[in-house]
Amino acid sequence: MLARWEKRLSTQDQPTDGWLLLATASLLIIGWVMVTSASSEIATSLTGNPYYFSIRHGVFVVFSVLVGLFALRIPLERWRAWGPGLLLVGVVLLIAVLFIGREVNGSKRWIPLGIANVQASEVAKLCLIVYFADYLQRYLPEVRRDWGAFLRPFVVLGVYVVLLIFEPDYGAIVVIGGCMMGMLLMSGAPLWRFGLVTILVVAAAGFLAVAEPYRLERITSFANPWADQYASGYQLTQALIAFGRGHWLGLGLGNSVQKLFYLPEAHTDFVFAVLAEELGLIGAVSVVCLFALLIFRGIRIGRKAELRGWAFSAYLCYGISLVFGAQAFINIAVSTGMLPTKGLTLPLLSYGGSSLVVSCVMVAMLLRVDAELRAKMRASRVARQAKQSEQGER
Repeated sequence: MLARWEKRLSTQDQPTDGWLLLATASLLIIGWVMVTSASSEIATSLTGNPYYFSIRHGVFVVFSVLVGLFALRIPLERWRAWGPGLLLVGVVLLIAVLFIGREVNGSKRWIPLGIANVQASEVAKLCLIVYFADYLQRYLPEVRRDWGAFLRPFVVLGVYVVLLIFEPDYGAIVVIGGCMMGMLLMSGAPLWRFGLVTILVVAAAGFLAVAEPYRLERITSFANPWADQYASGYQLTQALIAFGRGHWLGLGLGNSVQKLFYLPEAHTDFVFAVLAEELGLIGAVSVVCLFALLIFRGIRIGRKAELRGWAFSAYLCYGISLVFGAQAFINIAVSTGMLPTKGLTLPLLSYGGSSLVVSCVMVAMLLRVDAELRAKMRASRVARQAKQSEQGER
């Protein structure tokens, strides 16, 4: 019985990983629907058109899918060769945003390009993953054996972290740092080294948390948002009210009360709270399961590549899966009050062109690794059948 279901759910005989495509397409569609619902009132207030943000988000979705299809055609070997150049591109973007970036809510994170803005940290995140996957392929034995090879990536990470602090974008720092640590861990580096590095990272994070009064205020308001619910704890309390209203099945699509100017950033950082209010616990858990499916399939593809000895492809898949997992977890944890407020979008769901484009490119990379693996398996199968046929004729 179990074997029968396993055969039915398997994508081995399919041209691509259908489960990965299903999770991605579902999240994109749900995101478009929820952005339309969550942004209608604020769009009406700002522009007079309730579908202003919905139309823009739809354009972003279509454009992101097209960019993803283009990225799908790029061979992995070419991505690997571009690794050092992409790392430089990420640094240049993070420097450029400090000088020509548009300031929003006290942070310079967006480079204005006329009709749209590019979030530098989103592009830099992808650049760093590609570079680091290439680094692990070239120096994997040394990373497992030598302190120097293990610590060199932290120098590169340190440059990114310093530039992100100047924006500031602490959410991106957590995601990028967690991704790199995860990739190092999955490369087989000794665990005791991670213990030492983790102590230093936690100490540095603690210092950054108390270095500025507004950061300390965020932590204290996170611990008890109801103590100052109309000031520092306002966003979190409104998000928690949205979750409380949702119950099991929600208030119904479009019936959110919190999006009526109560919950700030309802269509961007806190879209998950509106989703929980309108679709309830069932809808919220379904979205979490879709993210889990996407991450699981990404790691599974990476594991297949690793077993074949494709180190770059494997760590590229691991890094992408870790970024999706970390960013989704942090966004949902912030909305539910498990973590202090961070300015992170929910991948594939939240409003924002940069996040959508980069997310679709990362999914395309996963699909490219899967496609090259399937092509290799088909070639091996054909060669094996040809050999068996030749032996049979003899």
